[in-house]
Amino acid sequence: MKKLLLILTLIFSAGLTAQEIKVSGVVTDNTKEPLPGTSILVKGTTKGTSTDADGKYTISAAVGDILQFTFIGYESKNIKVTGSTVNVTLAESGELLQDVVVLGSRSAPRTVTESAVPIDVISMKEISSQGAQVNLNQILNMVAPSFTSNTTTVADGTDHIDPAQLRGLGPDQVLVLVNGKRRHTSSLVNINGSPGRGSVGTDLNAIPAFAIERIEVLRDGASAQYGSDAIAGVININVKKATNKFDIALFAGSQVSKGSNDHRGGNDGNNAQVDMNYGTSLGKEKSFINATASFQLRGQTGRAKDATGNLFNAFNAIEQRAAEAGTNINELFGNINNTPNSAQILGLIKTYAPQVGYFTAPQQASILGATTIGAMQTALNFDATSGELAYRNLERSNFNMKVGQSSLQSAQFFLNGAYPITENLEVYAFGGTSYREGEAAGFYRRPNQSRAYTALYPNGFLPEIHSTINDVSAAAGLRGKIFESWNFDLSNTYGKNRFDYNIQNTSNATLREKSPVEFDAGGLGFSQNTTNFDMSRKFDKLNVAFGAEYRNENFQINNGQPESYNSYDINGGVVTGSTAANIKATDFYGSVRPGGSQVFPGFKPANAVDQGRNSAAVYADLEYDVTEKWLINGALRYENYSDFGGTTNYKLASRYKLTDNINLRGAVSTGFRAPSLHQIYFNSTATQFVGGVPFEVGTFSNDSKAAELLGIPQLKQEESQSASIGFTAKIPEAKLTLTADAYIVKINDRVVLTDQFSRPGGNPTAGTPAAQLNALFDSANATAATFFANAIDTESKGIDIVISHKATVGNGLTLKTDLSGTISNTQRVGAINASPILEANGQVNKYYSETSRIYLEEAVPRVKANLTNSLSVNKFDFFLRNVYFGEVTDPNTVDVNGDGRIEGSIINGQVVETEHPVWGGKVITDLSVAFNFTESTKIVIGANNIFDIYPDTNYGPTTAVKPRLVNGAIDYTAAPVTVDLTNSNQFTYSRNVSQFGQNGRFLFARLSFSF
Repeated sequence: MKKLLLILTLIFSAGLTAQEIKVSGVVTDNTKEPLPGTSILVKGTTKGTSTDADGKYTISAAVGDILQFTFIGYESKNIKVTGSTVNVTLAESGELLQDVVVLGSRSAPRTVTESAVPIDVISMKEISSQGAQVNLNQILNMVAPSFTSNTTTVADGTDHIDPAQLRGLGPDQVLVLVNGKRRHTSSLVNINGSPGRGSVGTDLNAIPAFAIERIEVLRDGASAQYGSDAIAGVININVKKATNKFDIALFAGSQVSKGSNDHRGGNDGNNAQVDMNYGTSLGKEKSFINATASFQLRGQTGRAKDATGNLFNAFNAIEQRAAEAGTNINELFGNINNTPNSAQILGLIKTYAPQVGYFTAPQQASILGATTIGAMQTALNFDATSGELAYRNLERSNFNMKVGQSSLQSAQFFLNGAYPITENLEVYAFGGTSYREGEAAGFYRRPNQSRAYTALYPNGFLPEIHSTINDVSAAAGLRGKIFESWNFDLSNTYGKNRFDYNIQNTSNATLREKSPVEFDAGGLGFSQNTTNFDMSRKFDKLNVAFGAEYRNENFQINNGQPESYNSYDINGGVVTGSTAANIKATDFYGSVRPGGSQVFPGFKPANAVDQGRNSAAVYADLEYDVTEKWLINGALRYENYSDFGGTTNYKLASRYKLTDNINLRGAVSTGFRAPSLHQIYFNSTATQFVGGVPFEVGTFSNDSKAAELLGIPQLKQEESQSASIGFTAKIPEAKLTLTADAYIVKINDRVVLTDQFSRPGGNPTAGTPAAQLNALFDSANATAATFFANAIDTESKGIDIVISHKATVGNGLTLKTDLSGTISNTQRVGAINASPILEANGQVNKYYSETSRIYLEEAVPRVKANLTNSLSVNKFDFFLRNVYFGEVTDPNTVDVNGDGRIEGSIINGQVVETEHPVWGGKVITDLSVAFNFTESTKIVIGANNIFDIYPDTNYGPTTAVKPRLVNGAIDYTAAPVTVDLTNSNQFTYSRNVSQFGQNGRFLFARLSFSF
């Protein structure tokens, strides 16, 4: 009987051991705080799960199985199952790079050092609470060396949406994901003078930083895995999932700098922000909903100096005296050369001129002696600035431009949620909305200029661009398991961005007194809808993944009100090509007044666009652990676009473990970027500035008649080949990790925005290239044109290094140190892909000008490094960050070396000025101190750029000889000219390039509560 009982007991025990049971528990850290998102894996199987927002989990396992617990920044732990409850406490790890990531692979999550491609993981918890930066672009610019983004000034819409670049490539060559799903791009096209000119990027600042848990940055080509745009890499933004928690952050700061208030000191650019985040369970295990709201008021900064140059002429002085007496001289003429009121105008001028006390006797005599309008124009052709400033009680600073950070008001919301329907099926959704209003300004319209109608603005005016940016996104899907062991994810993601222009404090000078002072100039819109279906399964050492994607895109241009784009004659009719010169509106001196809303002419009905396209893609992805040491990964993707056809791309990546602590890794891939709808269809007539000189230019769409006539081909995809090689190392004894990766990226048929092609003019001999080009421009009804074109091939090379260390000394003291850096270089290779007729007319350099070369190759720092130290001592947290921004080159030219001439080179048979200012590298230091009153209350006080560092100062008026071509050689015997890159003392620092902005020191305080 005893033997029978013993046998039954053994049988029962064996059955119990083999039978799976439900194991549950809670995972916490040393402070007993839950660790949501901890990965739990049944060792030796593919069975796994993760903890919910409260650190809870449930998994099926047998008694005796080993559960493996891993979490970002914590030491992994293996626990043997002995019962139905397994609670685990994880200790923090010194190996900071052991973050678990899913980006770059469709297999099970791996640590960063074990991945086959370089990935940065940026935890937002510490950065968003300790740093001075509150928007995503600036956070990444200070944290990730391979990432570059800077605010621009006096650059139209680009003042409000910051172009962002990865590895020195274009803003449109990096793909942005949110929770692993493709994010839509901005509707704005960067057409003005700033890095990223001609590109369309993603508006990262439309996502509230407070909603983000962490960011994964894949620094490697990934088009074969994720599709178009992923040439430089992928940025994946993971949104918060926490529940049973309400966080509030109150932020306030100001630019307390020597340069504040146009270099008068004090403070400006006041910034106030309120962030709130709340999460709760939906009543079922692993269900959650997490909501974020963010509100910001950001003031403008002023970094101009007092305006120099002429402001008032003699006529301004006289018309002011007449206006004070109730007489408007300007209303007596529309065109000064065609008015029946000449005698009355002359009489009024002679009546009020004697009231200008500072006119000299000879000047007064010339005025009184003038008997015709022409003679009076000559008599009044002198500067009256000093006298008028004194008379009107004005300072030169009253004529300063708004140079610096634009003002901004924003309200943003984001939601993230999931709900398990069954054990193997979950529904999820996330999305948000962002509403921002920005204000920037253009060049000051001085009263002595024809574009300033002084009857409306006696002292001239500073026109303002008021932008309204609306961004909406929504994603929903189902994910889980089907066919027992296949993982699937079916999702739909929609996004839309609108950018509307409202121009204020301005005028249409041709309408004179009848001009509005505020204009609806139209706007831009872009929407995208993406449907994905993904499947994956692990077969022992092989992970198989495949899927499909269908995407719809739409781009719109909405026209503005007629007064924003038309010019009007003196009778109120719209100016056309046949309008006689003597009925066009002029100022007193006979200069024709420009039409449209000053600073930003509105989009015309002819510019209006509503164009769409669709694309479909299929992909396959295999990842195989050949041995315990050797991992290989391969991906293949075919994508077809309705407008330009299909493209096939591949990727091969591998990682080999030399030892337990040293890995080698490398990858080769092809990639592509579909030309954006914006680049294909954008067209506009806009005021652009080069060296401070305004000119009207027509940007014609790629599908236009002008493009066809001038030989500009239809845009096609950019194609890339890239390779990377690197290694990762861990030194557990020193709690040190190191990664280093070198890369090369070659891009063919890169899309650029050309410079202005022009009609040769004159009377060239019939049949010559000039005569042919004249005829083509005439057929296109154009005299000057800018296009988007696949003009160049480029090659980018670089190396990224990341070193991390963490030490827990004891007695509540913890030190974290991160050192990272990047060195990169981009150059054009091969010939310019030029139109034969334009090349024959010597305009090949307009395809890819010296200015465009600088923007592409040298306008962003090619060397960048970051050293961050975080020290925690009991209730205090100390944060110190030093970021080195390497030198950049300005696209403008000037006599830099002081030898009296601007150096040039002969390029494609033409002389090109090549002597550019180079702005030196700088170190920007951030410092903050935090005190934790309680576990739920924390205050942080700190500074960004604590030493008040500015870029190198710009070049003021410089007289030099410009190069010219004489008998096939460069000649420097022309008359000297004066070049002023500051534009009359307004751009103290370059407006075209900037490593870190031009705002100086920023002091801030942040009060955080957690309930």
